Amino acid sequence: MEDKKIVDLYFERSESAITATEEKYGRYCHYIAYSILENDEDAKEIVNDTCLKVWNTIPPNRPDCLKSYVGMISRRLSLDRYEKYHAQKRSGEAALVLDELLECIPDNDSGYDVGENSALKDALNKFVWSLPDKTQKIFVRRYWYSSSIAEIAREYGMKESNVAVLLLRTRKKLKEFLNKEGIEV
Repeated sequence: MEDKKIVDLYFERSESAITATEEKYGRYCHYIAYSILENDEDAKEIVNDTCLKVWNTIPPNRPDCLKSYVGMISRRLSLDRYEKYHAQKRSGEAALVLDELLECIPDNDSGYDVGENSALKDALNKFVWSLPDKTQKIFVRRYWYSSSIAEIAREYGMKESNVAVLLLRTRKKLKEFLNKEGIEV
């Protein structure tokens, strides 16, 4: 079913919208959640929570890209659950990803929240779209999907060390880019 039709079903408050969303994007949301939480049961719960959140936010929202919308919700719910589980300790791939990003993105204490601050969000989007295609895909795999360096290396036929260096250089470029945009880290 096309995304526009699914969104229309949400506006009609038809429960078949939830079924259609889960059928079309359930595996996608599960992948995002599992990459962050590393637990199948939690990932399944996040898929259900995502469907509920989509039901509660459409309407009034009318997303242009339903896949991005449900992916964003799934990722946010997964990160919230991850933070809840790991409030005192930091371990796993998601912790590594978050630690890497702390080098180049301001934390919430500095007044910037990626989810809430449109200037920061716009700058990040502008930066990501400016990257060469392969670098962009690797960057998104690491920092959106929380894929491991080993997984990315396998997928792109690269050595793990090359992926790590590429990501390090890209983070440095991001930090410089944000500073030029007036967003201090």
